[in-house]
Amino acid sequence: MSQYLDSVMETVIKRNAGEAEFHQAVKEVLETIAPVLEKRPEFVKAKIVDRIVEPERQIVFRVPWVDDNGDVQVNRGFRVQFNSAIGPYKGGIRLHPSVYLGIIKFLGFEQIFKNALTTTPIGGGKGGSDFDPKGKSDREVMSFCQSFMNEMFRHVGPDTDVPAGDIGTGAREIGYMFGQYKRLTNTFTGVLTGKGLTWGGSLARKEATGFGLVYYATRMLQDAGTDWNGKKVVISGSGNVAIYANQKATSLGAKVIAMSDSNGYIVDEAGINLDVIKDIKEVRRARIKEYADIVPGSQYVEGCRGIWSVPCDVALPCATQNELNGEEAAILVSNGCKFLAEGANMPSTPEAIATLQGNGVAFGPAKAANAGGVSTSSLEMTQNSIRLSWTFDEVDQKLHGIMNAIYDQCTAAAEAYGEKGNLAAGANIAGFLKVAEAMLAQGVV
Repeated sequence: MSQYLDSVMETVIKRNAGEAEFHQAVKEVLETIAPVLEKRPEFVKAKIVDRIVEPERQIVFRVPWVDDNGDVQVNRGFRVQFNSAIGPYKGGIRLHPSVYLGIIKFLGFEQIFKNALTTTPIGGGKGGSDFDPKGKSDREVMSFCQSFMNEMFRHVGPDTDVPAGDIGTGAREIGYMFGQYKRLTNTFTGVLTGKGLTWGGSLARKEATGFGLVYYATRMLQDAGTDWNGKKVVISGSGNVAIYANQKATSLGAKVIAMSDSNGYIVDEAGINLDVIKDIKEVRRARIKEYADIVPGSQYVEGCRGIWSVPCDVALPCATQNELNGEEAAILVSNGCKFLAEGANMPSTPEAIATLQGNGVAFGPAKAANAGGVSTSSLEMTQNSIRLSWTFDEVDQKLHGIMNAIYDQCTAAAEAYGEKGNLAAGANIAGFLKVAEAMLAQGVV
């Protein structure tokens, strides 16, 4: 079986040259599903793995827009519709200079299994552009978003592909994209999630990924016979995921002592003042270093990667892919970290994961632990379909139930295939099984 999976991996690398993040994401899944293929040879015969690593559709397009100086700018846009076996494509739109096709494919591939774990009927997809919204005026962002949707509207729809936000794509960007879609199609539908509350959005969507991360990590703590009370927590990042993971963990008795942005990190042993962080990041969109000027006793350190040198009980990487390497994971271990759950997409390198698992650190993989955001996006789709809005508590309760169900799937699948306690293997196996069975039932398409 390993020979077959090796041949699949070789084909992926050959067909997708230079796309390192995509190679990494595929390899991580293939390394864990061999026991499934041993028990289910029909998956091999039907070439399920060969098909699942190949996107159903890849869309690449130019995005011309006009800046405030009247000059024409040109960016590149992407949408990768990876797998629709269990529902319409679902996945965010990332706006960041680092975006290229390989990044979008890695994210879309991860989304297949993450979405399968949510227990809701959504397939995997992802999109984005190398456009950087930072430093742009509202008018410039609107110009870009409208141009982006001028092409995207042909490929998305409430029963086809439902994009959401991601890095660089917040409420402002979703609003401009939705407005242009509505104008082009003359329809008011749930074609995007993360919408404003007055026009189809869902309560708790902003909090969902961070809250869901903590709900998942809570189960990890419980399985180890402990809870959040008194735990020191380090959270990388300071966007929605990090902020609301901080809020939920703190409400459960934890003390978050460090957070970061792309420039550096802050340490506050008394516990991060969340109101100050929200003002800096959500209201003023400033740099996190201002926290140290406002809160006595805290300190700011230049360089974001150093955050993993801060001793903690629980680490929650919530910034970006491959932000934690093997050397940094070893520092976490030596400083006494016992739990790590991923809030970003693939934030740990393979070397980091091996170091953590090899030293007994409970590891919660991104495709399970950070599925709260897409789960609540799916709940937003449901509310749009039935023309109803649920309360914050109703959505939060449903989210909590989904995260518990995801954790249960991970533990059950890991045990069933000889990997008891390995949540990463369990997440891959459970997600793969659901999608593979649907693909098998639908024939060669």
